[in-house]
Amino acid sequence: MSDSTEYTQTLQLSAQGLPSRPLLALTILWHPDPARIGEQFVGDPGALEVNRYGPLFYRPGQAGLPLGHGTISRDPVRIVRDGDGVVLHLPATRMPVELNGRAAAGQVRFDAAEVARGQILMLGRAVVLCLHWMNCLPKHNPVPGLVGVGAAAIGLRDQIRMVAPTDIPVLLLGETGTGKEIAARAIHALGQRAQTRLVAVNMAALNESLAAAELFGAARGAYTGAQERKGLFAEADGATLFLDEIGNAPPSVQPMLLRVLEGGDYRPLGASQDRKSSARLIAATDQDLDAAAFNQALLRRLEGFAIQLPPLRERREDIGVLIVHLLQAHGAQPVLPVELVVEIACFDWPGNIRQLGHTLRRAALLVEHGGAPQLEQLVRLTPAPSGSAARLMPAPDAVAPAASAPAPASASPEPPRRKPSELTDADVLDAMAANDWNIQAAARALGISRPTMYKLLDGHGEIRWAERIPAEEIERALAACDGDVARCAVVLKTPTESLRREVRRLAADGLTPH
Repeated sequence: MSDSTEYTQTLQLSAQGLPSRPLLALTILWHPDPARIGEQFVGDPGALEVNRYGPLFYRPGQAGLPLGHGTISRDPVRIVRDGDGVVLHLPATRMPVELNGRAAAGQVRFDAAEVARGQILMLGRAVVLCLHWMNCLPKHNPVPGLVGVGAAAIGLRDQIRMVAPTDIPVLLLGETGTGKEIAARAIHALGQRAQTRLVAVNMAALNESLAAAELFGAARGAYTGAQERKGLFAEADGATLFLDEIGNAPPSVQPMLLRVLEGGDYRPLGASQDRKSSARLIAATDQDLDAAAFNQALLRRLEGFAIQLPPLRERREDIGVLIVHLLQAHGAQPVLPVELVVEIACFDWPGNIRQLGHTLRRAALLVEHGGAPQLEQLVRLTPAPSGSAARLMPAPDAVAPAASAPAPASASPEPPRRKPSELTDADVLDAMAANDWNIQAAARALGISRPTMYKLLDGHGEIRWAERIPAEEIERALAACDGDVARCAVVLKTPTESLRREVRRLAADGLTPH
């Protein structure tokens, strides 16, 4: 803990004691100052007001800071706990507010399950927050490679730190891409065998006829052409053996695995005597081994200590720190359009952290070459199958567009990139008018990124955001245009997508024609 005389959030909450119900949390997913990403407010207020000056957001052991950014209004977003849920009261200011990627105003209620899934709040097109629950206090409990600030990440690291110093077999359970191999390497790195090798094998890649020889070795002549070979259990003697995809272990070797787990004894193929291995076993699977045709006695031995790794959609509050970590791990700076960050935070990531990492690398490449990537460019989106946990899933043949791929012969060439300082208000107005008041199309025509276009629109003398136009003026323009929003956007000189959102909001309040 810091020696600062200021009370940190953790100290304050510790003094109060943990309440019986979940704590309300706001985590910074994105901020113009990247150092702020991952800071949190965690507490149990009856009501919380969020604006430029409050509340304070903390890291464990450090003093807190308000959001502070100039685009955030002094008028607060008010968050009130209502029974098991939460009600958001959004201010009637010029500050754009989005909830889960859509413009929002007035009052919005989320039940407890919706808060548990994480709700994404963007303020002033600059700061992105995640509203969620915490069932523990923020804690600094680092584990190599395992990044996250939410309760699920904290709990996962606590379990790894607890079991790592022992020799208990560990079974890592979780969907593909959740980081099971990283967890296995962390257990090894924090254990008593850290100075030895971690021997890893993908059980799904083993040839069934040679699996026993791969694992346990073979004597010379054990089978046609066999030379004496050292198996993986011998290689991992005194070290750690990681059996990935254990659910795909060939049935013929499952009883042999059970035997070596029970007493350390195994016999190489064709050998006349048993040998011993003191390998510490870690296994991983994305299968339900209770329901699979898997040796249940072996399963009971493997799950000496079982750790469930949560899918990314259940730890949405970690998206910001994961973006920073994954980009920096590949030498890229965490510079992404805030709109893309919101899309990333709202997506359910069926491929979890692995899929997120691949997507971020593609996004960073596009940004480096002057592009303004959108999620639909990076992951082809299709409706999820009925009953799927994910709202959106990538199509099987989805591929990212190559940054330098030539355009089809029939496509119009991309305009040259331009500096914003070269563009006049007249250029921006002409581009919007020529592209049906569509922001992305106008930005492409001008040769600038979408975020740059937003900045130019914010400072334009004639173009207005729809949320800043009086409701009565919008109603008159809609009536004059027979309810045609596209024509109305031309009359009002406002982006079409901004006007559509505002018309939907006003219609829901009964203020404009449906």
